[in-house]
Amino acid sequence: MLDDTRAGGVRPADCTLVIPAYNEERRIRSLLEDVSGFRGKLVFVCDGTDATAEIVGTFAEAHPSLSIRCLAFPARLGKGGGVVAGMEAAATPFVGYMDADGSTALSEMERLFDRLATADGAIGSRWVPGSVIPVRQGFRRRVESRLFNLMVRSLFGLDYRDTQCGAKAFRKDALEEVLSSIRSTGFEFDVELLWRLRRNGYRVEEVPITWENRDESKVMTSDAKAMLMGMLRLRFG
Repeated sequence: MLDDTRAGGVRPADCTLVIPAYNEERRIRSLLEDVSGFRGKLVFVCDGTDATAEIVGTFAEAHPSLSIRCLAFPARLGKGGGVVAGMEAAATPFVGYMDADGSTALSEMERLFDRLATADGAIGSRWVPGSVIPVRQGFRRRVESRLFNLMVRSLFGLDYRDTQCGAKAFRKDALEEVLSSIRSTGFEFDVELLWRLRRNGYRVEEVPITWENRDESKVMTSDAKAMLMGMLRLRFG
């Protein structure tokens, strides 16, 4: 939980949680109920073709005590583009983001925010000691994840075990140093963000997390290929 009392701690009111929500009308209501206990600000980025934005707007109107903002875009921004749009709209000292599939509980995001009392960033990791995975990904996805991580280490020199877990939190002043340089709009965005923060001297901690696999992943084989090409262009082009 976020610490309200510790000297120099992170206050909930100083946090913004960004949630990219592309065509999530089937499960966005459940997520809204889950995150309604968040005492900071919520920013949903809706860039799909279904009723996700309308559902979020209706929920926000019905819960005026919550700080919910919905950014709607007529064209697909990509995972990275959506996260950047939400981060740029945030006006609090601390900004995090999580996936809309509910694989990460709100309490886990609050733990990451609390780490920002002493770090520039905190990223959830499924591959460090202490992580809890009640429902794991299939064998193929796990192998692909490990191969992807080896590639990230080789190309960018990042020693994180899990760059792709959709649960991250950062100090806004650190983000402001690098967001204008971000070129990735797809799922490789996480790698570029961490790489640029590292190159600018910021310290990002990798934190064990409780994470539950959801079957309706938005990452397809074509996305994996696009991630690979995007990373090669980023590193060499």
